[in-house]
Amino acid sequence: MQVIKGVWNFIQNQILGMKWLNGLIGNGLSALGLDISNRWIASIQFFVYDVIKITLLLCFLIYIISYIQSYFPPERSKKILGRIHGIGANSAAALLGTVTPFCSCSSIPLFIGFTSAGLPLGVTFSFLISSPMVDLGSLVLLMSIFGTKVAIFYVIFGLIIAVIGGTIIEKMHMEKHVESFILTAGSVDIESPDLTKKDRLVFAKEQMLSTFKKVFPYILIGVGIGAVIHNWIPEQWVTSLLGSKNPFGVILATLIGVPMYGDIFGTIPIAEALLYKGAQLGTVLSFMMAVTTLSLPSMIMLRKAVKPKLLALFIGICTIGIILVGYLFNFLQPFIV
Repeated sequence: MQVIKGVWNFIQNQILGMKWLNGLIGNGLSALGLDISNRWIASIQFFVYDVIKITLLLCFLIYIISYIQSYFPPERSKKILGRIHGIGANSAAALLGTVTPFCSCSSIPLFIGFTSAGLPLGVTFSFLISSPMVDLGSLVLLMSIFGTKVAIFYVIFGLIIAVIGGTIIEKMHMEKHVESFILTAGSVDIESPDLTKKDRLVFAKEQMLSTFKKVFPYILIGVGIGAVIHNWIPEQWVTSLLGSKNPFGVILATLIGVPMYGDIFGTIPIAEALLYKGAQLGTVLSFMMAVTTLSLPSMIMLRKAVKPKLLALFIGICTIGIILVGYLFNFLQPFIV
């Protein structure tokens, strides 16, 4: 058992977490005669280490997930979801969201397509909630930063929010609050061509490059903010606002995260730095969930597809779910970190 635990710790710390890379960068800076205890040099070390680590994980994960995604084109996904009913359909849609785009703005066109195809509204909303919040990439990246237990609980709780949220929307019969052009658009069934292994590898490479180009600026911004928090923001500031002494820290973090735009790869460095400075686990994860699921640009895009009442219900369900999960993580923190 100890051997298995040791092997897993090696995978988590040295392969996923790339602790060796941080040491290598620190040794390189020291070899140049720079003092890594200096805050400016420590900020450079944090920035270079996190940018390289997240970029490598990003490219690897997107390539693998895009290859898997090539087996689930929209037409096939519609057929699969169309054969399932009830909460099983919501669960299937939430799980499908784990192998689809990495931010909410990319998920909304698929949501519109599924709704136009006649899939139940609650099912399509379960997909829309889970897709940016709990993709497989977030699972591996969270494992590299926060550990296996936190990553698994994060994905489970995210899927629960997606299933319950979609079920509530379905039970409330909100179809009349979808814009008419979507409901009347119908769907054209186009048979997806059978892809060869080479075609799938090419598709995965193209998706990786395309996503990398879109996401990399947010990685730089997120890691830059994380470096400032990690080395320049006094710990007492963070703990007073987002630590255990503030019972409203989860609510504050969620409300701060909602208007921002980013993805899991850009928000994790900020969450990592906040946790290091004394913020509670559930508080930083609530911030991450809010940024990835309820960003202002994606809500503006979604408003073109649904009417204000349905949009407000969607935001309300996600916000309440994220806040509840945040407080639950704060309660579980002593047991899983």
